[in-house]
Amino acid sequence: MKRRHFLNRMSNGLAGTALSQLMAQDTPYAQLPHYRSKAKRIIFLYMAGGPSQFDTFDYKPELRKRNGQAMPEDLTKGVKLAFLQNSELKCFGSKSEFTRCGKSGQNISNLLPNIQKIADDICIVRTQQTDQVNHDPAHMFMNTGTAITGRPSMGSWVSYGLGNIASNLPDFVVMRSGPEGQPVPQVAWNSGFLPGKHSGVEFYSSGSPLNYLNSPAGIKPSIQRDTLDGLSALNSLYGEHARDPEVRTRIAQYELAFKMQSSVPDVADFSTESTATRELYGAENKPNGSFASNCLMARRMAERGVRFVQLYHTGWDHHGNIAKKIKDRTKDVDQGTAALITDLKQRGMLEDTLVIWGGEFGRTPMSQGTGRDHHTKSGSMFLAGGGIKGGTTYGETDPFGFTAVNDPFHVHDFHATMLHLLGINHLKLTYKYAGRNFRLTDVHGHVVKKILA
Repeated sequence: MKRRHFLNRMSNGLAGTALSQLMAQDTPYAQLPHYRSKAKRIIFLYMAGGPSQFDTFDYKPELRKRNGQAMPEDLTKGVKLAFLQNSELKCFGSKSEFTRCGKSGQNISNLLPNIQKIADDICIVRTQQTDQVNHDPAHMFMNTGTAITGRPSMGSWVSYGLGNIASNLPDFVVMRSGPEGQPVPQVAWNSGFLPGKHSGVEFYSSGSPLNYLNSPAGIKPSIQRDTLDGLSALNSLYGEHARDPEVRTRIAQYELAFKMQSSVPDVADFSTESTATRELYGAENKPNGSFASNCLMARRMAERGVRFVQLYHTGWDHHGNIAKKIKDRTKDVDQGTAALITDLKQRGMLEDTLVIWGGEFGRTPMSQGTGRDHHTKSGSMFLAGGGIKGGTTYGETDPFGFTAVNDPFHVHDFHATMLHLLGINHLKLTYKYAGRNFRLTDVHGHVVKKILA
């Protein structure tokens, strides 16, 4: 019997049975979504480092008026800060000018002129809150719902809960841009204790999108196909014996890698985009590592069925010289952000694509020299599309912008709302590990219905 015929018989026989059993073990959420969803996919524009809300989306004239004066002690007493704990806490008013934009009249910084033009498409949240005051645990908290490493990221939970749309691209893709500085740990997009296939796949922003994308010289697709068939048969037999759910992941990853050899170069080929589209984003004719380029890539991935795309843009940790640095970072992201939302809307994709803009926490209204410290009690982010009520503002902070006076928006609430828009009840999306049923929102979170369309 020829090798290929033997392997085919193995795949269709005992090995095929083993694989189907393994698949059954790893698909407990075939009944999802729990209800009709508004969003099919998510693009998260993650501003790593914590953008200053006072220079972007939370206008505070009172803070500017009292610049240099002592902050009210009743606001700051007992609040944990990263570096200002034992310092004199003085008001630090922003020099950024704001304009009321669109029919909705939303106050948006003049540092974001392109985002100002889409004011009626976005919901600005001014009361973002978290439990973690330093970067690494705050990144973990925003991305996984806990500061403990080893837990699944939100993109991994979405992949696990809903599965893939595209068969030739990953469910969850990550790209990075921005200056060197405070890094985002890779565990922020890891699958944790979920099967490994739900981990985020990092695409490189320039050059080859992935390592080992091209086959070695002399290796034809037919040879690769035979090899994969053999590996699949052997892995399936092993899976039947060992009852290891990661075997399914291994088989699926081999198959996906094979398919991506043709699909990835296609998604990274900007030559099929019109000049007008590239100019809208401020992107070149091929990926170049910029935030604008990554935004265009994100739209192309969303079109092709990628479920969760996360763009990390670094450089927002402004403890000093914030007046200049905030101008640099907002200039980096303003055009690409607005272009992405405009482009999705023009293509009829915004209604079922949830776009998120924000970081791990906000900044203090108090000065740290010429910058601002980390802050857990207030920050700003925005959401658009995918069932979000555009042209609205959620939450209000006190006149100093220190904390919420109504409608706080905790990370757990954000996760619950995000899953809700995807048709998932956050209370029911669980995974049993180490004898306990875990979920993204842990034992917290509620859906914020005020921001839903």
